[in-house]
Amino acid sequence: MYRGNHPAKVDEKGRLKLPAAFKQLVDAKAITQFYVTSTDSESAQIWPLADWEQRETQLTANGDDPVVVKYLTLTSYYGQQVEMDNQGRVLIPQILRQAAALDDEDAAVIGMGLYIKVQNRKRCDQEIGVLKITAEEHVRLAQLTRRNQ
Repeated sequence: MYRGNHPAKVDEKGRLKLPAAFKQLVDAKAITQFYVTSTDSESAQIWPLADWEQRETQLTANGDDPVVVKYLTLTSYYGQQVEMDNQGRVLIPQILRQAAALDDEDAAVIGMGLYIKVQNRKRCDQEIGVLKITAEEHVRLAQLTRRNQ
């Protein structure tokens, strides 16, 4: 599971060096192939390819659902299969780098469980500044954790 926030920088060629904590996880599982995509054009998602393929299979089983079509259209438009290089860098596709303002910029690299989220640092700080979990959301989270025990 990918956890935590690890500030990094996307270099001038569009590569992100995976933070050490995440690099250890992918090395332990011998992961070198990733699918880099987005659903909102404001952040990149870096999925281990096997996890992405599993998600894709689950979704395409419901391929005629308009939400699935929308999701797959967005993730294909922004998406690209990439291989991690010997220095532990992953290429963010150019169209996504531009849309998410990641070109040669400081980035927030956030563990989201199954995937890694990469977002322009300034944009992330603005979003985080207004995120608060409400009392209703705390109740919902408690229900979800009890259901999954």
